[in-house]
Amino acid sequence: MTAALDNIIWNSLTGSQARFAAGAGGARRYAKGFSPIVGFANPRDPDFAALEPFCDADEHFYCSGWSGAAPRGWQVEADTTMCIMVCTATTLPGSSQPAGREAVRLGAEHAQQALDLAILTRPGPFGLRTIELGDYFGYFEGGRLVAMAGERMQAGSLREISGVCTHPDFQGRGLARALMARLLALQRARGETTFLHVMSTNTSARKLYESMGFRNHLEPVVRVVGRCA
Repeated sequence: MTAALDNIIWNSLTGSQARFAAGAGGARRYAKGFSPIVGFANPRDPDFAALEPFCDADEHFYCSGWSGAAPRGWQVEADTTMCIMVCTATTLPGSSQPAGREAVRLGAEHAQQALDLAILTRPGPFGLRTIELGDYFGYFEGGRLVAMAGERMQAGSLREISGVCTHPDFQGRGLARALMARLLALQRARGETTFLHVMSTNTSARKLYESMGFRNHLEPVVRVVGRCA
């Protein structure tokens, strides 16, 4: 089952989430408005020629699993590594609400606030329609979204927790942990295996995830690419 994680973007975009994808041949992307992520049938030899007709010149995409020179017409704008972590805990952490707060299921009316929080905190690639990819929950303060977490990629029974972030003014209160615990319980009840992505350099987030039962599965290269002007 976890072998599908080795090329999880492609497996998501050609499987359970094909309805959210655009592309042809050996290349797929999340459709415009969703997270700017691309996947390839062979990530070590990505088929950018098949992808190009589905991309605008001003778009920037995350992709993983390949290195070397960018193909003609494309440029690498960032190059680092990330961890793919899988929840292997037999007993899940408690999902109690922080005192005085109740998690709200996010809907279309919250999409702009979710995008604004993601732009501020940079939990990873996020688009205005990303919250349509699964269940998203958040905490509000005075009508303002201050923390959220939800579901992004899916391949069969593999389900990702993503978009985990907290406004800087509300960090250290256990909000992200509580939202993650809720999602873990929800996914476990569905019989799903939970995974997530986190940048290799984000040691504080990795420690949180490890404390919740996540273990490292793979540490691939991740790049941001764009069309040349």
